[in-house]
Amino acid sequence: MSKETAPTREVNGAVVPSAGVWKVDPGHTEVGFVGRHFMLTKVRGRFTSVDATVVVGERPEESRVTAVIDMTSVDSGDKTRDDHLRSADFFDVEQFPKATFTSTSVTWKGTTGTMTGDLTIKDVTRSVTLAVDYLGYARDPWDNDRAVFSASGKVNREDWGLTWNMALDTGGILVSKEIELSLDLETIRQV
Repeated sequence: MSKETAPTREVNGAVVPSAGVWKVDPGHTEVGFVGRHFMLTKVRGRFTSVDATVVVGERPEESRVTAVIDMTSVDSGDKTRDDHLRSADFFDVEQFPKATFTSTSVTWKGTTGTMTGDLTIKDVTRSVTLAVDYLGYARDPWDNDRAVFSASGKVNREDWGLTWNMALDTGGILVSKEIELSLDLETIRQV
């Protein structure tokens, strides 16, 4: 793909990125999650090291994504909690330092769609479906074409063997099983 190729195109009346390879800019990308503590308080975290590639298909539904997440990069704003998340109780980063996502299907209409893919954490692979939005395009001051996407979904952490928890005296559990995923991806078109 050359710079002479337009960075965007119109498909069924919607402006979307041109077909080709778009690499995630790790400095402007966040893979975040939200769980509940005491089943009440939202606890937010993110992974600060993500390597991902978005291949935009000629037909948007032919697009695909692959990602590798460095699980040691988990950051929830609290060192003690982050160390616990890295431990064998949760991600067991000594044995499983990386998680991966590989899309398996995409549906698309306009600038929104869904992406289903295989998420592997601790050598356990489960299917995950994310709602995806294409937010737009920009050219940066260094003449790079950038496409920005967001995605969200919910998972049950126990599906990946992340089962650590504590029962509360008042009923309920300490850490929610349901985890909200929130992704913001800024990608750079590869030439």
